[in-house]
Amino acid sequence: MSTTRPFHHLLWPALALGLAFAPIACDGGKGGDAKKADATKTDAKKADAKKADAKAADAKQADAKKTKPPAPAPEAKLGEPAPDFELKDLDGNPHKLSDHKGKVVVLEWFNPGCPFVKHAHGEGPLKDMAKKAMADGVVWLSINSGGPGKQGHGVEANKAGAKEWAMENPILIDESGEVGRKYGATNTPHMFVVDKEGKLAYAGAVDNAPIGEVKTEGEAYTNYVEPVLAALKDGKPVEKPETRAWGCSVKYG
Repeated sequence: MSTTRPFHHLLWPALALGLAFAPIACDGGKGGDAKKADATKTDAKKADAKKADAKAADAKQADAKKTKPPAPAPEAKLGEPAPDFELKDLDGNPHKLSDHKGKVVVLEWFNPGCPFVKHAHGEGPLKDMAKKAMADGVVWLSINSGGPGKQGHGVEANKAGAKEWAMENPILIDESGEVGRKYGATNTPHMFVVDKEGKLAYAGAVDNAPIGEVKTEGEAYTNYVEPVLAALKDGKPVEKPETRAWGCSVKYG
């Protein structure tokens, strides 16, 4: 009797062995290309959402700018009474402008972190101008209108500047910026001179040479504040009551 087994008896174990090693699909029936397509769609949706959010933020910012009230116009005007104010110095002592009526008062907008101020006080025109003016009876007040967290803000920073430049005049802190805005102070340094009657006699730059350099070719160096003080001392009219201020922007809060 023949012992040869039928062919199909050998085939079934081979097929079973092959199925045991066949990869099993775990993508819910989706192939690799389908998964990539879904991922691409998801990324596109996320990108579109981000664009929509950015567009909405821009629109909101634009609306805020439209609805934001414009800054009030400065109260200080040449030839008119200078706006009164009261501010504290670095030691907490109050200073009121109206207390100095009958004297010429210089208001110097100040920021110890500003490069223009550093030059003006280090080797420029403000190195000793205040000392000379005060020796002649002028009241000199430096005012810092920088807001919290801004360049040159804070009592300690201003004390350090006063020490470095041997400043003897008071430095007043205008943290809210109210006084600076009243006067229309835009730069540091920005100079204002009040006459003995309490009227604004000068507003502008300390001289025509920011960082010690005259910008207009062929123009001679000119100090703008000293002639104003000399004219007021002699009871004469101020020839040039206004110039364009230069320097860092006032760092309002």
